[in-house]
Amino acid sequence: MKQLNISIKHNLVIGLLIALWLFIFAFIIKPFDDGTINFRAWFLISFEFSVVAFVCYGFLTIIQKSFYKRIGKWNAGLEITAIFLFHVLYLIGVFAFYKSPILNGGYHFSEFFSVIFIKVALILTPVIILARRYLIKLIPLKDDVLIIKGENRLDILKIQKADLVCISNAQNYVEVFYTENGKLTSKLLRTSLKNIQKDFSFLMQIHRSHLINPSHFKSWRNQNTIVLTQIELPVSKNYKETLLAL
Repeated sequence: MKQLNISIKHNLVIGLLIALWLFIFAFIIKPFDDGTINFRAWFLISFEFSVVAFVCYGFLTIIQKSFYKRIGKWNAGLEITAIFLFHVLYLIGVFAFYKSPILNGGYHFSEFFSVIFIKVALILTPVIILARRYLIKLIPLKDDVLIIKGENRLDILKIQKADLVCISNAQNYVEVFYTENGKLTSKLLRTSLKNIQKDFSFLMQIHRSHLINPSHFKSWRNQNTIVLTQIELPVSKNYKETLLAL
């Protein structure tokens, strides 16, 4: 996973689905039923459990949006962390509700965690994973913007994916070539081609010192050189076959 849907609207819809799922689970399974709670009370309890989940997921939505805008990328590790953070927030919120005067639950935290919360987490986690994967498909194509960052705090370049032509190695830097108002321009960032390729898998390597955006490939100048938008680059033997497949 290299993208994150940061749309508040889309994420709140997922939050509502999670809340609905938890309402059904709590109302039907009755994870801490002692036989003394009537139908109306269980309805209210289940509703409160789902509301807490919705609020926690909304809070997660704000946190991850802020973080994603700051770093400009996402990966499996961050996704796992986000899901874990939701569970932590929900555990704190739902335990506070459980110990409130409304329920006045008798379990201590460790008992609540092992007897009740583990069941909820096991049921809920697959739903969250599938829902968040579906969110990626809802990202509008018009928001196809690249945020390329270097090691230095001020090393940042934000451009449309379609404007990126190629990226070349420049010792301890990379030079990013892109079109701006129809003209080719470039910017130096302190990072490596390896890091760039890891963050932007759509780029194609044609030489140990060059990555290209395949959409800007125009033609072959000769057996060892290709023509891109307003620039020519050498091609290594090791990468020629891949490029010939374009």
